[in-house]
Amino acid sequence: MTNEPIRDELLLFDALYEDENAIVRALRSGAPAESSDEEGTTALYLASVQDRLEAVRLLLAAGADPNRASGPGASDLPLCGAACGGHTEVVEALLSAGARPDLREEFGFTALRWAVGLGHAPTVEVLLAHGADPLLPGPRGEAMLVLAAQRGSVRTVRALLAHGAGAAGQESVVALARAEARRIAALDPERELRRLLEESYGSDIETVTLRDRRDGEETLAVELLRDGVPTAGADQHTGHGEIADLLGGPSS
Repeated sequence: MTNEPIRDELLLFDALYEDENAIVRALRSGAPAESSDEEGTTALYLASVQDRLEAVRLLLAAGADPNRASGPGASDLPLCGAACGGHTEVVEALLSAGARPDLREEFGFTALRWAVGLGHAPTVEVLLAHGADPLLPGPRGEAMLVLAAQRGSVRTVRALLAHGAGAAGQESVVALARAEARRIAALDPERELRRLLEESYGSDIETVTLRDRRDGEETLAVELLRDGVPTAGADQHTGHGEIADLLGGPSS
């Protein structure tokens, strides 16, 4: 029995939904590591956002460019997709292969902006260790330290401070981050998260509140239910009081 050659590089995408052996077979049969589908989504981007670490490593070893933008309008980056999902090992693999940590996507987001805003502290730590600039603002000019304080992730704030986010000349940013941490610490977090959902979906909604502890930090989530099934949600970490203390001010 002989293997038929792959005539369509899109078969590489089929292999992504199987296993690493299927990816190896597709690559050895001639599918380019830089393959993209009809919408311009690259195989590397898809593997990155799906947290397929071994697939990412195989594609990188076969020559996939970690800095190549993906999707319609070439607006998405593999590193940003992985950082958005908190896929830390994938992020590290991409960085080790030459991904530029401060490269911006179409709308100005960097991988660090995604990770900080979503409270993925381990991912933030890896990005900073590989040279991501903690002083580079987000697309609306937002400072990473302020964003981390708003999110309530103590571990993220500590990582940013350790890499210079609170250095000389950053006093106003530290003061704003401290003020934001104090402000949010004084609120009822469950009520605030529900309010965010009500702004989008109306006041007559059914919600459920969940608490999860991961990576040494607690996350509070309020999820919108439709027929008992979660369909949307809002979440934040709960370390605002500790962050206020860390930044030099009382938590209340």
